[in-house]
Amino acid sequence: MKMEYKLLGFDLDGTILTGEKKLTARTKRALEEAIAQGMIALPATGRPFSGIPKEIMEVKGIRYALTSNGARIVDAKDGSVVYEKPVPKEITEKILDIYDKYDTLQEIYFQGVGYISEHDLQRVDQMMESPAMAEYVRSTRKVVKNIRETARQLPGGVDKVHAIFADQSEKMCALRELEQMGQVTVTRALSNNIEVNAEGVDKGKGMLKLAELLGIRREEMIVFGDGWNDISMIHEAGCGVAMGNAQEAVKEAADLVTDSNEEDGVAKIIEKILQKG
Repeated sequence: MKMEYKLLGFDLDGTILTGEKKLTARTKRALEEAIAQGMIALPATGRPFSGIPKEIMEVKGIRYALTSNGARIVDAKDGSVVYEKPVPKEITEKILDIYDKYDTLQEIYFQGVGYISEHDLQRVDQMMESPAMAEYVRSTRKVVKNIRETARQLPGGVDKVHAIFADQSEKMCALRELEQMGQVTVTRALSNNIEVNAEGVDKGKGMLKLAELLGIRREEMIVFGDGWNDISMIHEAGCGVAMGNAQEAVKEAADLVTDSNEEDGVAKIIEKILQKG
């Protein structure tokens, strides 16, 4: 394992956070020590900026956040947007047309905020994979009457168009339709969701954009992830690390596999790097 890493990118759900959506004391210490030794620690998530837990952004020295799978990169120091590439309005309409064919809970992310309809908010417990995920959605979303109308009224394209599916076979049908549609990037982080971004948007490309701005080379990046939407950054980084709980496709793409998110898998690798540095 190389020692000269300058950028440490990490997914949130299933990676740096436990199943209860907590950052352990050990992982927090490891991040702070890496930052103290000069590394840039970068949350890289499918979540909107408003959905990143305070305990992550309050880790001393964390400045940037890659959100909505790379559609929006934010400098938390002053709230400025380092990079953004939204989904055009007409494409958002087509995505929602496909989602509407199926039993789905739908969200749009716009300028760092997640939006959900009143109707879908009532179904969060039923549709989400865990009580912790349901609570995350309830506590971070802006509630509106109608998602499609909101998307039309917002002044610009959206960062991401997201859906949770009640039925796996319906999800696979929608996935095929969206992939055939073109003009979008289609991925997923959970077993029952689909995430759609603008064409050319993914975590890997977003991380490379930020690295270029900061003068960091690809081989100076180490990243951690567990879901399908992490594969792009695992491919792009000098060292891609899959969690022990990661999807098999993620493990196959990775250079290393660490312990699970419940076993401080990220912290253990950071500690090894710092000991050898």
